[in-house]
Amino acid sequence: MTAAQEPGRIVLLTASHRVAPGLLSWPAWETLRAADLVLCPDAGHPQLPYLREAGVAVEISVPVASDLVEACAGGRTVVVLPSGEGDRDLTDGLARLAGSGRVSMPNLELLPGSYDLPGARLLDLVQVMDRIRRSCPWSSRQTHQGLAKYALEEAYELVEAVEEGDRDELREELGDVLLQVVFHARIAEEDEEEPFSVDDVAAGIVEKLIHRHPHVFGSETAETPEEVKEHWLRMKGVEKRRASVTDGVPLGQPALALAAKLSARAHTADLSVPLPSGEGVGYRLLAMAVEAERGGVDPEGALRAAARAYRDAIRSAE
Repeated sequence: MTAAQEPGRIVLLTASHRVAPGLLSWPAWETLRAADLVLCPDAGHPQLPYLREAGVAVEISVPVASDLVEACAGGRTVVVLPSGEGDRDLTDGLARLAGSGRVSMPNLELLPGSYDLPGARLLDLVQVMDRIRRSCPWSSRQTHQGLAKYALEEAYELVEAVEEGDRDELREELGDVLLQVVFHARIAEEDEEEPFSVDDVAAGIVEKLIHRHPHVFGSETAETPEEVKEHWLRMKGVEKRRASVTDGVPLGQPALALAAKLSARAHTADLSVPLPSGEGVGYRLLAMAVEAERGGVDPEGALRAAARAYRDAIRSAE
């Protein structure tokens, strides 16, 4: 085959919008610099300033499939930067030409210029939440106080999904809990006195995780889960500087979980505290919750499991 007969190559160069423009892979830059023609249908394409700065000439044009095939004649390489919409007309046109059997098609190649990093879709969530906050009549009026009940509901639904072992439900409920975090952070951006963003929230938890894992990010060692817990509690104590081991225990949580948490705090601090005596089921439940916690059993989870068995029994009776 002579050079004039070579079909050439069409390269569709894609790039993730979640990666800063200009950060392209080395194969992408090599292809762009060696191309005979680089086309882009979008004059506002975010990659254009960086390509021009690198000396890559880009022609702003909406390519038609037949013209693109002709431009590749003689073994030429044409690179197309698709628009954000994906240029469906172009890809459909190339598919029709290839399927007709009447055209000598150039080699078609899809070249990813950049890839999403783990967690990149979180950027989409932040962007969508920002638009909803600005444009939705309901979401734009929400406050931290008004949303608080939904955070509680979603947390309970997440726990239920874990207990039921439903993977699809678990993924969905994790998303609902994540939404609450991003929603509250978006509202916090509008606070005139002490604004913060989801980036501040993420930065805070990253700093906390690093500080509380000196055996991972520092020079200390931990070989067992117990040693990890010891590091965690020690670092947490330094951070919080609490006057009592009960500080920070939310009293609004379910009663069995509250009793177990207080027992765990006392046990960790090596405090021998006799249980309060009194009449009634409350004191008996407290004693049982403490006994369960000391035996390594989550009383809240145990009671929930028993309650589900009771629910099933009721349904069978019905």
